[in-house]
Amino acid sequence: MKIHRRTLILLAACLPMAAHAHGPTRQKVTLSAEVSATPEEVWAVVGNFQDMSWHPAVYSSTGTGGNEIDATRLLVLGEEGGPTIDEILYKYSDEKMSYSYRITDVSVDVLPVTNYSSHITVTATEGGGSLVEWRGAFYRGYPNNDPPPELNDEAAIAAVSGVYQAGLDALVARFGS
Repeated sequence: MKIHRRTLILLAACLPMAAHAHGPTRQKVTLSAEVSATPEEVWAVVGNFQDMSWHPAVYSSTGTGGNEIDATRLLVLGEEGGPTIDEILYKYSDEKMSYSYRITDVSVDVLPVTNYSSHITVTATEGGGSLVEWRGAFYRGYPNNDPPPELNDEAAIAAVSGVYQAGLDALVARFGS
């Protein structure tokens, strides 16, 4: 197979653009905390998709559909009239004490992510307590190359980690550890 010099020059010219044009990669965060309460006690607090009042950043949580697939909730953050996050439930198991949801609408000024999905699970530990695991996957808030610092991968990871850690810390404080 003979490759012409012109073809090689064209390929060489295109390679840097192809390497730079890949865009963002999906980021993942998983945090967990041991809680000194039975899984049933912890699930009674976190297992109702419509009620996220256990999280210190959530001023109010309202929605429709209970814990049924496609249920929705609106989180108001901070104070009355504060920023909001719209979410939808896409997987729920009372038996496995877990549910999965997606953000359907949030400003990147509030949470610098796009295409966010998350999963919360409560399991038993050997000592009779619980392990709460909260994991999520998302893209940074700026979908193109060269994002500003407040919308880059590091900012997205830090923001999601902060949300998860605050919620887990609140559960540990509520039940002890």
